[in-house]
Amino acid sequence: MHIGVIGTGNMGSILVEAFIESRAAIPEEVVVMNRTKAKAEALRSRVPGIAVADTADEVVRRSNLTFLCVRPTEMPGLLRRIGGSVAEEDIIVSITSPVGPDDIEASVSGKGVRWIPSITNRALAGATLLTYGSRINAEDKQTLRRLASHFSTPIEIPDDVTRVASDLASAGPAFIGFLLERMIRAATEETAISEELAVALTTEMMVGFGALLKRQIYTLKTLRQKVQVQGGVTGVGLNVLERETGAMFHHLFRKTQEKFKEDREAVKRGFDGQA
Repeated sequence: MHIGVIGTGNMGSILVEAFIESRAAIPEEVVVMNRTKAKAEALRSRVPGIAVADTADEVVRRSNLTFLCVRPTEMPGLLRRIGGSVAEEDIIVSITSPVGPDDIEASVSGKGVRWIPSITNRALAGATLLTYGSRINAEDKQTLRRLASHFSTPIEIPDDVTRVASDLASAGPAFIGFLLERMIRAATEETAISEELAVALTTEMMVGFGALLKRQIYTLKTLRQKVQVQGGVTGVGLNVLERETGAMFHHLFRKTQEKFKEDREAVKRGFDGQA
């Protein structure tokens, strides 16, 4: 299979590096393109052997599977530009939640997929969220799952939970990272611990935390129960978290859903030719 990637920003680059490092593909099977060609060339310098195309059309013509790694509002215009180069058997992939497989299949003659990656894929871990268009057949699904499984756990999700699933699997590392940074900052401000030591301890804790879950030694609930000793210090800390986090995560998901609706409306206007 020949893989194309249009857009070599953060997620486009992560996908290419994950494909190659996990041996899901060899460099000679990958062609990339970016509006600023120097960025694509920089990626090629890190991943020798991949090809750099001059146009999006060239990427599509050279690929069976093309990932569109651009902003949601850029997607309608991009699909219009590449439409004439897309064959019926080609698979075109959106990696952004506001653009689904139905949008792709309404714009080009190929097959549409939404494939939401995570930054954790760069460590050959985490989830890949998959939603298939109506033209995707059983063989296509098997191919896509096999490709994603080289560096992630592929999980098929229904269209109506796309945003919250993406919040948990893809945006989740940023949310958790923010909370950990706040915890480290508070530790250094309230005690004599150095930032360097606090970061080192927190990093190792998170690595171990992930290993416990990956090996299914504990669930999230049982892990907390194992650490918490009745009448102990951990319980005091958990009481503070219970009291002070309150509806914080409810507010978070409400805001991300609102932003998703705004983005979806903007994309729809683009597909309708209003933007």
